Amino acid sequence: MRSPHHRITTSIKECDMADKPLEGKVAIVTGAGSPIGMGRSMSVALAQAGAKVLMMDIDEQTLAESANYVREMAGDDSVQTIIGDTSDATSAEAIVQAALSELGGLHILINCAGTNPRNVGEEGAPQAPFWELTTRAWERVLAVNTSGPFHMARAAVPHMLEQKWGRVIGVTTSLDTMIRGSMAPYGPSKAGHEALVSVMAHDLEGTGVTANVLVPGGPVNTNLLPPDTAFDREKLIQPSIMMTPVVWLSSDESADVTGQRFIAYNWDDSLPVKERLEKAGAPAAWPQLGGKAVRPA
Repeated sequence: MRSPHHRITTSIKECDMADKPLEGKVAIVTGAGSPIGMGRSMSVALAQAGAKVLMMDIDEQTLAESANYVREMAGDDSVQTIIGDTSDATSAEAIVQAALSELGGLHILINCAGTNPRNVGEEGAPQAPFWELTTRAWERVLAVNTSGPFHMARAAVPHMLEQKWGRVIGVTTSLDTMIRGSMAPYGPSKAGHEALVSVMAHDLEGTGVTANVLVPGGPVNTNLLPPDTAFDREKLIQPSIMMTPVVWLSSDESADVTGQRFIAYNWDDSLPVKERLEKAGAPAAWPQLGGKAVRPA
């Protein structure tokens, strides 16, 4: 049997968002509150595709504003909200239980919540050498960006396994960012998240539950960048780039795709799906760099 990292079926069907491909599905989107965040854009896309969406964030005000925006775009009953902290296992369990009890199920988990040292009150970061990082900055960023996806998936997947259907999608970053100088702890935390997705794909093989990575493809116009960023925000990748691929990866049509990482910027809707996935996708966590461990005979 081929590794799930290399599985893209040749019989994948086209998926048209206008057909409401996610009708009857329930999704959780973490980190959905920012008015210029990828979580909000993906919540809009999922809701417009027919899913009921539980939008989660740690900031009550921005979450309420973003949820109202989604309702304007997709209908008053398209979303509910919950305040939570994915870095806390108890909170993660409560988020999952809210989806089950208030929306009647859980089919899709989008692990989008993320932070960096600047957003946890560490001035001068994240562009600082690792030895200048505080313990607080390191631990908080790893807690949100790496432990958070673990807590959420651990809470959600047992229910998905029971129903033999589920989609776990993790938002990580490029390898360049993971290993670039002065990008600790953000880069290593996202590397850990991507490795976790790869492990999940292996563990979930044959269960009906898939695990994949979706990344924008470069710097994105979100609040992870400081207000005084040197980037021209209008020229950056915009959060809406995630909308079309996240719907397809959340749908029935993606059942044979797991253990992959997709670059939203390379997602080309003009191509047949198989060609589209080959253009935008590659195995998650770069397994082609492995296979060199020395093992006992």
